[in-house]
Amino acid sequence: MKQIRRKSLLFAGILLLSGVAFAVPVVTITAPTGGSTAGSPVQVSASATSSRTVTLMQIYVDGTKKYEGKGSSLSTTVSIATGSHRLTVQAFDSSGAGKLSVNFSVSTATSTALPPLAVFNDIDEMTDWASCDSCAGPGGAGPTTPHSMKQSIASPAMDGKAAEFWLGGDTKYAAALWWKQLGARDSATKFTYDLYFYLKNPSVSQALEFDANQTVNGSMYVFGTQCNLKGSKQWDIWDYNLHWIPTGIPCTLPAAYAWHHLTFEFERSNGKMHYLSITLDGKKSYVDRYQVPRPKTTRELNVAVQLDGNSAMTDYSEWVDKISLKIW
Repeated sequence: MKQIRRKSLLFAGILLLSGVAFAVPVVTITAPTGGSTAGSPVQVSASATSSRTVTLMQIYVDGTKKYEGKGSSLSTTVSIATGSHRLTVQAFDSSGAGKLSVNFSVSTATSTALPPLAVFNDIDEMTDWASCDSCAGPGGAGPTTPHSMKQSIASPAMDGKAAEFWLGGDTKYAAALWWKQLGARDSATKFTYDLYFYLKNPSVSQALEFDANQTVNGSMYVFGTQCNLKGSKQWDIWDYNLHWIPTGIPCTLPAAYAWHHLTFEFERSNGKMHYLSITLDGKKSYVDRYQVPRPKTTRELNVAVQLDGNSAMTDYSEWVDKISLKIW
């Protein structure tokens, strides 16, 4: 074995002395530039050249992988917290990996500098909301349970016209889902879902769930997000395998008899769902997680509210007001 190893080392040395090198991809980063300051999400643009085919590129921020895509170039946005950071782009071919790093700073976080393509305000006041109970359960086959939605509730309300979502019955872990279709918007790729919610007895809820959904080009992008009060006690996101994935962002029981302001930022990027951030009562947390969509042919855009009962299954209401969706 030692003799084989010596021969291998000798062969490698001969190749190096003769000028034969195992070249790896050469990476060029055009954005962000070294020493620059950017807003979040940060636009990252890079390319790689090699005598071989570049098959994969990755983005790392401070040593943590944030993005991965096929090919020899990339152009995407990455949510990054305020402060100084080191960004590394790595490219792979059959000979190995080449990389390049730049140091830069993030000053502020903005969803986009462009005006929205459309803004849907006061969605809670719109007509033709749909609902179901069994579809809200595991595998879309949960139990039936009493549920209802009332609109134009004067109190509690932020603007005098809140919506009251009610879940009842005595079946453990029963749930109900309400959604409002907003019409297909195939060109929209960025979304800000904003609302206020109010609970009198939040401890009887299993989780607080709010979703935005887009179906385009045969794929359904389910931006499902929940505050898992009884399980992970974190913000969870929905994945391709129909499971909740904890994000590591804590989510504690919200105060009763109080309005809470909640904002979600998402985007559809390179054929994936990109969960950008969650802001609760002014505290912003960066999610920066990717999930893949599921196949579906119907073109649609909607927002949804779900109520989940816990093991005791106590009737409860959740008031939601000033629901809006901005799309870019």
